[in-house]
Amino acid sequence: MTLIKQPTPENVLLAARNLKGGALIGLPTETVYGLAADAENESAVRRIYEVKGRPFDHPLIVHIGSIEFLEKWVRDIPEYALTLAKSFWPGPMTLILKRSEIARNFVTGGQDSVAVRIPQNEVALTVLKNFHQFGGNGLAAPSANRFGAVSPTDALSVEEELGDRLNKELDFIINGGQCEVGVESTIIDCYSTSNLKILRSGFVTQDDIQSRTGYQVIQNIGEEQIKFPGGLESHYAPNAKVIVEGTPRSGDGFIALSSIDTPEGCVRLSSPMNLSEFARDLYSALRRGDKQDLKRIYVFIPDEDGIALAIRERMTKAAR
Repeated sequence: MTLIKQPTPENVLLAARNLKGGALIGLPTETVYGLAADAENESAVRRIYEVKGRPFDHPLIVHIGSIEFLEKWVRDIPEYALTLAKSFWPGPMTLILKRSEIARNFVTGGQDSVAVRIPQNEVALTVLKNFHQFGGNGLAAPSANRFGAVSPTDALSVEEELGDRLNKELDFIINGGQCEVGVESTIIDCYSTSNLKILRSGFVTQDDIQSRTGYQVIQNIGEEQIKFPGGLESHYAPNAKVIVEGTPRSGDGFIALSSIDTPEGCVRLSSPMNLSEFARDLYSALRRGDKQDLKRIYVFIPDEDGIALAIRERMTKAAR
């Protein structure tokens, strides 16, 4: 019996109700699918860690349905953080800010900061709206995969990853189709530094932030003072060995822009026309490689900024 349900009004309402009752829900967002739980329910959040095999001191991102709920989770909000929120929410951007009393250690990884975002996905936003109406303030929702593995960008991948670990009486997965962005949100540190700093690259880029807000922002340049999702050196990895430099051999998987020919004997896993398509199909392509039992996958990443930086960041971690 499948755990996947279609995003009907009844199922979306059921998801919100079950979340308030302590369930875990596989939830589509514009970036990747998340494994959502009531961010104030310690036992539910602990189940996220257990199901994923995630270290308990690794912080989670709290998802909210509107900017009015931001003050529930954070305090002493800098004016520039509000400008960022109003410029890019709903959207694939996460802000790290000083936590409030309801943001407890089991969500923040024991830190005095909390990560928050508003997803740009109608199914997720409708679930959140209903969840707020039931009295909930936010959902903790890391990617719905086993810790360190490839993030899922469709409902079937969530079921394949975690279906045998979920409670079939309460938990389920909402089928929101293929994620539009395909890589996790940009994370911006608005807490531990006097400068705006991008800790994790994503669809919202350094240039986007500077052009929309006028604020200068620096890219992650070294060891960080705080822990953040995706911050470990090894992450986003399929079973196959990921290689980002060198010459593929016959039998290797190959991912590159469509303008690049497939090396002789290699298995073409993705031929995106542009960088947006590259990001959208990247994780699905890695999963296709695993299903074909490939031992090595070469990923040729364009030497550009913007979303290419996010792709390079993910694949560098996967290669480790």
